[in-house]
Amino acid sequence: MSALLNHTWFIALLGMILIGAVLTAVHHAEVVAHKTGEPYGMLILSISVTIIEVSLIISMMLTGHEGSQFIARDAVFATVMIVINGVIGLCIFVGGLKHYEMAFRNEGALSSLGVLTALATFILVMPVVTVSTPGPDFTNSQLAFAGIASFALYGAFLFFQTVSHRDYYLPVSAEHKADETVHADKPSNLKTTVSLILLLISLITVVGLAELLSPAIEAAVNNAEAPKTVVGIAIALLVLLPESFAAVRAANANRLQSSLNLTLGSALASIGLTIPTVAAIAIFFDLPLSLGISDLNMVLMYLSFFIGALTLAIGKTTLLQGVLHLIIFLEYLFLSLVP
Repeated sequence: MSALLNHTWFIALLGMILIGAVLTAVHHAEVVAHKTGEPYGMLILSISVTIIEVSLIISMMLTGHEGSQFIARDAVFATVMIVINGVIGLCIFVGGLKHYEMAFRNEGALSSLGVLTALATFILVMPVVTVSTPGPDFTNSQLAFAGIASFALYGAFLFFQTVSHRDYYLPVSAEHKADETVHADKPSNLKTTVSLILLLISLITVVGLAELLSPAIEAAVNNAEAPKTVVGIAIALLVLLPESFAAVRAANANRLQSSLNLTLGSALASIGLTIPTVAAIAIFFDLPLSLGISDLNMVLMYLSFFIGALTLAIGKTTLLQGVLHLIIFLEYLFLSLVP
């Protein structure tokens, strides 16, 4: 297989299959979302992708290759930056070009961003400032507490999103009028079940292909003499493809609420589910795990949260906000190559 990955044609073939799997996943996710309604439909896709992402990270950690202790950190941080700046920025930009201005419920979006800020601080920043261990690492007790706290906070968010304040994550009435899919007949139970099964198969295919392509990506990064973190960014981009496609399509249809539910939910699930699982595996198998990010990445992350809060504060977006987030995303990518 490694020999095949050296052939450009084989890599291109895997890339085409990957795109097909992404489009298939998006289609079946939309069928399930239409059946269950907001915010459950988008929640299904974000949690499904995250569960498979956890499996990918753990499998790479267990190999014990050089740099495996940074895989969880790089994947989680890349997911946060890609979601907050890349995907949300692209959604606002695409929607702004077509619809001029888009509306959403800022109560739910700001609540999601607040939880994400706390989770990212617990996991990516606290290891840098704690003094019990040298370097950006947790002790086992600190790691266990951080994992439990992250899982508890994510559970509280899910209750808030789906039970106590579900209306915060529903489309505003203007979007209901503009979106024809709201009035379309819901799919049958059989069709929904089949779509759910095919969605899971598509997501497994996406992550499997991402893992298969990762050696080629790593080789390309090494040949370019780029930092190792670029591998994590590339893998995160591949894994987030289904959610990104679905979010951009929703924004293009003037359903920014669905885009925000999906993107912010994905980032929250990435930390709230990934870190507790990875922490438990690292402690049980005594694997090295380093979660603290650099000062440079810390500045970029909090800039993203600050601008994100300003973007989500008023419940409406324009093209300018999309451009702003995309520029920050490009800054993040550039400084990842030239730190």
